[in-house]
Amino acid sequence: MGAAMRRIQAGNALTAFGIGFTVPFLYIYVAQVRDLGSMAATSAFVAFALGALVALPLTGRVIDRRGPVPVVVGAAVAASVGAVSLGLSTSIVPILLSALALGAGQAVMQPALATMIVWCSTPSTRTRAFALQFFMQNLGLGIGGLIGGQIVDENSPGSFTLLFSIEAVMFLVLAGVILTVKMPHAPVIKDATPTDPAQAGGSAWKRLLRHQAMVKLLLLGFVIFFACYGQFESGLAAFGTEAAGITPSTLGFALAANTGAIVLAQFVVLRLVEKRRRSRVIALVGVIWTVAWVIAGFSGLGHGSAMMAAAAFVTTYGLFGIGEAMLSPTLAPLVADLAPEGSVGQYNSAFALVKQMALALGPLGVPLGAGVPMLYIGTFVVVSLGIAWLALRLGKQLTPEQDNPSLSRVVAQGGPAEAAKAAEPVAA
Repeated sequence: MGAAMRRIQAGNALTAFGIGFTVPFLYIYVAQVRDLGSMAATSAFVAFALGALVALPLTGRVIDRRGPVPVVVGAAVAASVGAVSLGLSTSIVPILLSALALGAGQAVMQPALATMIVWCSTPSTRTRAFALQFFMQNLGLGIGGLIGGQIVDENSPGSFTLLFSIEAVMFLVLAGVILTVKMPHAPVIKDATPTDPAQAGGSAWKRLLRHQAMVKLLLLGFVIFFACYGQFESGLAAFGTEAAGITPSTLGFALAANTGAIVLAQFVVLRLVEKRRRSRVIALVGVIWTVAWVIAGFSGLGHGSAMMAAAAFVTTYGLFGIGEAMLSPTLAPLVADLAPEGSVGQYNSAFALVKQMALALGPLGVPLGAGVPMLYIGTFVVVSLGIAWLALRLGKQLTPEQDNPSLSRVVAQGGPAEAAKAAEPVAA
């Protein structure tokens, strides 16, 4: 791992550490500490998602034209301002504006950092680089949340201000670290024009939407994020507490099991998947998640003891974690390998946008999870099987090198040019 990659990964981990201080406590902060009620807290989450959805469509083009470094720095500063403002806000309007800035900043960092990883890696090292990023993110979030839980005091607004201030400082640390990174590729305006004739003509978004393999990957990504991440703290939590009788403390153990599975399994899983076809790995994740949803359904049947229900629910979150560990070295590198020259930022931003849309729609599962629990479970069993089917369909659109990067003998420094060489789609 080169010096540039080490700094990117360190900055990414420190940022996740800062975010971990506040993510578990945002609802409590707005609804109870600031005494604004559940509707205001819900509105803050909506503003957070809205900031991401507004900023991401504009982000990719800027990354490709100006490079990811200024984008990361600008996003980090915006997120830092949003975090500090949120910690000091006492009324609904400042809280919503702060959440808007924080959500936009955090969302824009994702594709910009991903593009930096692409440019600082080779096709043969990219899989491991993204696996390490995901590992460091989860480790940072877990440690940050653990420490934040020891600091926070519901009766002391100042303790929450401290948490948001720590988060703000970590964003500024990220900006400082990224400014020291020497990128192997210096973008110029001409880099924004793809050299692949199939991608020429029209706007960047029109070119992307003509790329059949990428469109199928975006659809697959939406289903993956909606069926997993979008349900963790919404529909699945509602199902657990309402249908399975899971206590809040057990839900906390389940979330810890998810993080623990990722941290413990990441590099074991990496050795198993990095030389296998990506489409088959994603399809296997769909099967694993199908089993996870069936086990979750068992926890809500009421035929066993409360301990058995709790164990089944925790197992569900653990299986989701194993699936996430399999996806982390698979999805992001595939996006990079599909991107034509000069469009890596655009493709990363499009994938991040799809993720945010899926997360924003995730709470739609709450009424089913709480009110019609077995229909909820059945729906997501079918959705998970759909992930496997969509992944196998996507595999037919990929070249052998895109689907299995271990086949590639490219050893040159990674970047948009190398990604373009692997971007020729195969007809279905």
